[in-house]
Amino acid sequence: MLRTLSLLVAFLAFNLYLPAQVRVTPAKSKGGDKQGEAWAEVPELFKGIKIPEWQIPTDRKRWEETDRAKTRATLLQCMGEMPARPDPKKVRVISREDKGEYFLEIIEFHNGVDMVVPGIVVIPKKVKGPAPAVIGMHGHSGSKNEYLPNLENPLSMGWMLVQKGFVVAAIDGYFNGDRVGKGPGGANLDKGAYPQEMSLFKLHLWQGRSLWGMMVRDEQCLIDYLETRTEVDKSRIGVTGMSMGCTRAWWVSAVDDRVQAQVGVACFTRYTELIAHGNLRRHGIYYFVPGVFKHFDTEAIFSLSAPKPNLQLSGDQDGGAPTDGVIALEKKLADVYKMYGKPENFRSVIYKNTGHEYLSEMRHEMVDWFVKHLKP
Repeated sequence: MLRTLSLLVAFLAFNLYLPAQVRVTPAKSKGGDKQGEAWAEVPELFKGIKIPEWQIPTDRKRWEETDRAKTRATLLQCMGEMPARPDPKKVRVISREDKGEYFLEIIEFHNGVDMVVPGIVVIPKKVKGPAPAVIGMHGHSGSKNEYLPNLENPLSMGWMLVQKGFVVAAIDGYFNGDRVGKGPGGANLDKGAYPQEMSLFKLHLWQGRSLWGMMVRDEQCLIDYLETRTEVDKSRIGVTGMSMGCTRAWWVSAVDDRVQAQVGVACFTRYTELIAHGNLRRHGIYYFVPGVFKHFDTEAIFSLSAPKPNLQLSGDQDGGAPTDGVIALEKKLADVYKMYGKPENFRSVIYKNTGHEYLSEMRHEMVDWFVKHLKP
């Protein structure tokens, strides 16, 4: 009996800290690139890059009263000008369709600066009263349609969330979906996502803005709108996405306290390791914000989200998120969450033999995390 009790205590103690660092062998994965030694391929002239030294907060009072606000202010300054957001009451519902299990609304709004933003809102019928909402953020080559429920696909992200009682919302990013061809070059010159991305990046720099800052701002416009909907409990809003969508999710969570939980897939990234492995090429131009690396690496951005529940799912062969960088973030953020007394709110899973992909296991982890923390 005593031995059984001792084993139980050891098991509980082990698992108290395990969630921050989990390793899984998936049932099926495509794999990616084996990662070499850090700095091995970097030319000597670039090995002297100044790496910012940002101390992980250890004093909760100081962090909450002064340092957190300063860190966020620095981040926002780097993101460039972000004009006041428009009145969410001006969002237009273009159509509303009864899909049997849910209502699908097509919406659009002018972001108050330069473009009309198309989006979707999916409302499960079984929900009575305000429900939690999950904002889905698509990847670099995707669109809002990634979050349209597909009843014939058991791994449809929109359908998995709607079945659990979540309102699901998504918009097209600046150079994606129904916004392609509507950038500064027009329909003939901005053919496809890449030319429009480049045009917008250049134009926003001239205007004292950053493309990334404006993309994050658009997601905040969507949050503004969801807060006006009676079907949505504005105290239970989550964000998720893969790749570019993953990065958008953790930046939005960092700058907007209305986000209450996040799940990121395949972009739990640290800038130092991206440089060390020669992998700046792995991310589109949208990803780069002037001046950030003068102040801190991404542990500072992630720390702004603490202690909100944060789940990150990564492949060990994904060059866009080198594994040594993931491990460095795991250790640093685990300390931040322990400072808050909520180590269980941070969980990072690395999937073996996995590249830049969204596995079945990851989709179930995503849904379970939101069910646990947003409680539909």
